[in-house]
Amino acid sequence: MFDLPMSTHFTAPFARRALCAALLCAGPVAGAGAAPTAGQVFTCVGPSGRTLTSDRLIAECMDREQRLLSREGLLLRIVPPTLTADERSEKDARDRRLAAERETKAEAARRDRNLMQRYTTAEAHQKARTAALADLRTSMALSELRVRELASERKPLLDEAEFYQGKALPAKLREQLAANEGAIAAQRDAQLNQKVEQERVNKLFDLEHARLKRLWAGAPPGSLGPATTEAASAVAAEPSVPAAAKPGVVRVRK
Repeated sequence: MFDLPMSTHFTAPFARRALCAALLCAGPVAGAGAAPTAGQVFTCVGPSGRTLTSDRLIAECMDREQRLLSREGLLLRIVPPTLTADERSEKDARDRRLAAERETKAEAARRDRNLMQRYTTAEAHQKARTAALADLRTSMALSELRVRELASERKPLLDEAEFYQGKALPAKLREQLAANEGAIAAQRDAQLNQKVEQERVNKLFDLEHARLKRLWAGAPPGSLGPATTEAASAVAAEPSVPAAAKPGVVRVRK
């Protein structure tokens, strides 16, 4: 108990109030998430508009919030409505969508930070573009050289085929012409693919540069949307590559 000294200057009513407050503070306090105990009640406004009370969750109010009150009438916690199967499915789908959006934004922020670390200036980004295109230009030059070589190899074959006008070509000559034509067609397809790849690389670097300009200007990483969407748009805009010409069709010069 609490002993008040005889020399206290408190009046009796004030001392009693102080003692009561001390006892209340010393007593147990139910946590917001504690299970209902004796004297605690659930209450809600039912579908009919009447206020309902019970010592357990109220069945009529499962579709609305219920309040858990202490014996003194203090609010301990609010129990949210119990979801139906459809409502829970909708909530789960919404939660998954929000989680995916958060992850997408976080991934965009990571990509932006990495992009800014890799390319600190416009000159550094242009240097990377030049390096990425250098191998493609080399491949395109080699393909063009190979086409010229194949054209040179084809000329004597066509000259020989002129001796057989109106007659069937020898099997070996026919095979040589077909192989040469197939090799030329393959190189032409390779050149088309190289050109498409060159355009794709340039588009991606253009998109990166536009994004970097905004990041360098102070846009927060992740605030510009997912970079993967921009890359996908660039790929989707690529022109289609025509199918390779079928080898084996020999055209003899007249």
